[in-house]
Amino acid sequence: MELAFIPSPSHGVVHLGPIPLRGYAFCIIIGVFVAVWLGNKRWIARGGRAGTVADIAVWAVPFGLVGGRLYHVITDYELYFDKGKDWVDAFKIWQGGLGIWGAIALGAVGAWIGCRRRGIALPAWADALAPGIALAQACGRWGNWFNQELYGKPTTLPWGLKIDAAHRPEATPDLATYHPTFLYESLWCVGVALLVLWADRRFKLGHGRAFALYVAAYTVGRFWIEYMRVDDAHHILGLRLNDWTAMIVFAGAVLYFILSARLRPGRETEVEPPLPPEEGTPAEGAEDQPAAEAEADADAATPEAKDEPAPDSDPESDPAEDKSASDSEEPSNSH
Repeated sequence: MELAFIPSPSHGVVHLGPIPLRGYAFCIIIGVFVAVWLGNKRWIARGGRAGTVADIAVWAVPFGLVGGRLYHVITDYELYFDKGKDWVDAFKIWQGGLGIWGAIALGAVGAWIGCRRRGIALPAWADALAPGIALAQACGRWGNWFNQELYGKPTTLPWGLKIDAAHRPEATPDLATYHPTFLYESLWCVGVALLVLWADRRFKLGHGRAFALYVAAYTVGRFWIEYMRVDDAHHILGLRLNDWTAMIVFAGAVLYFILSARLRPGRETEVEPPLPPEEGTPAEGAEDQPAAEAEADADAATPEAKDEPAPDSDPESDPAEDKSASDSEEPSNSH
């Protein structure tokens, strides 16, 4: 009998009248808000405008949800399309089943559309979002805890996760505690976020390298955590499909990081183009133009003889004029 363990929720959904409130959905929503909040702060710090991250996330999040679900359904198609299965369950996203690989891939397509509409380079936006995405994954993994899914092998460790009999593997129906792989991955994602924040501050990563670092670091942890899981999965040469995916994505991220550092070193000096002047608003510097024109007009209106003495001044008299005036004052000698 285990003296200590992590309990699982007895219910993954709470009903507020006719409205179901699902723990899995709440974890995903909280993760999105965390990613947008942190991404917005980082975007502003790099010279972008407030609200841009959220505007682009409006495109990225729906694409990401669809991509995550597609990856899950395609790689676990037998859960929905084998004999005796109901294919309608493929649309029940609230029951769990989002593949991060598909979420990132198709989410990037949505982000590219949003960035293109704003005249923004996708790599710069991805760099700002990278640590926030890692934290979003850390939050989202707790949705597996609510659903009692994606746990690891049996264990007697004090932090083993207790799984109800209805959710245990068929091979070990009498074993109650398993490795909490959802917790391992959640903690790993927090570490990845801290790593990216530190590296970005220390080395001024740009042109998509902060995002590449997040991808590479995440796949390292995902590889060994995936290896611990006992849920059904396709295997290739003895490894789970997601292990192969992690290795391929890791190699791609490292290659991109190296090539980007060589071809485009440093960081972007401008991440978002300035807003065009509104109609009726003078352009930058135009407010100084009327004053300059007025000063020029004043100079043109000033007489060229502005240096001549004023009428009340006392200039030296002309000697000839003084002599003439003196002669006129003497008595006349004519008879």
